[in-house]
Amino acid sequence: MFPKKRNRRLRSNKTFREMFQENHLSPNDFIVPLFITEGKNIKEDIKSMPDYYRMSIDLIKKEVKLLWEMGLRSVLLFPKIEKSLKNNTGSEALNPNGLIQRAIKEIKNSIPEMVIMTDVALDPYSSYGHDGIVENGKIINDLTVEILKKMAVSHASCGADVIAPSDMMDGTIKNIRLELEKEKFHETLIMSYSAKYASNFYGPFRSALDSSPGFGDKKTYQIDFHNSKQAIRKTITDIEEGADIVMIKPGLTYLDIVKELSSMINIPIASYQVSGEYSMLKAAAKKGYIDYEKTIYEQLIAFKRAGSKLIASYFAKEIVKKFL
Repeated sequence: MFPKKRNRRLRSNKTFREMFQENHLSPNDFIVPLFITEGKNIKEDIKSMPDYYRMSIDLIKKEVKLLWEMGLRSVLLFPKIEKSLKNNTGSEALNPNGLIQRAIKEIKNSIPEMVIMTDVALDPYSSYGHDGIVENGKIINDLTVEILKKMAVSHASCGADVIAPSDMMDGTIKNIRLELEKEKFHETLIMSYSAKYASNFYGPFRSALDSSPGFGDKKTYQIDFHNSKQAIRKTITDIEEGADIVMIKPGLTYLDIVKELSSMINIPIASYQVSGEYSMLKAAAKKGYIDYEKTIYEQLIAFKRAGSKLIASYFAKEIVKKFL
């Protein structure tokens, strides 16, 4: 083998390593999740997600301006809905003056160029904490889709650039795309949570939005984590129905799905580095078990290496400050 095959030559000094680096991060790669709550001048700690906050719309606007100045170009909005407004049909989701609708308008008026993505699912609005309408202990698919397509149009009419259905109901993407076209929102993108697994990594997020299921779990609609072919099939179906971007969630433990899809499809793939992944790294760093920022950066590069074009991450702001 020697001296013809000395593979270390390409790694022999820092300049070479940087020259031959295959994957890079930029601020354009990130989607920044934001949690919105009612009130004014509200910035609430999230106990399960250290250093992350729920904020009222006035402070969200300031945060979005800061993100824009840092080069971050897209945000994904999640509302914390008051319990008194929740019911089985999630009717508050269609309120034209609801929390998310007002937030979209305020952000667009403040930073028109910022790409606003909005979560479309009923769990924040549901008295049961499920992503769909409940009847006799079951999640009813088709009735739920009828609400979701109206919810999508409500967001688009307020200025949302990207609709992000995370419900995992059958037929959601087709129905939302048809409804958006019908209402003349031809340029509104759909980022489908095509492979959203029934994961144990969502706990801190559900605590942040008070959206944990009131009974049972979400395994009848989210994908069983033992399976990969179901995720591939669901993703292909969503693309056929009109998705412009597909999301894989959670992130690190599902990079096999990202990698397989990246060799099969030609539309952008997004990964979500979810709340459980965030909080575990925070906890490990607090104990001194890891080099905090370098470990985060390594994980983010893993998403890129697997084939993710976009990464939804609670670390986006920190990593852009430190490395980009």
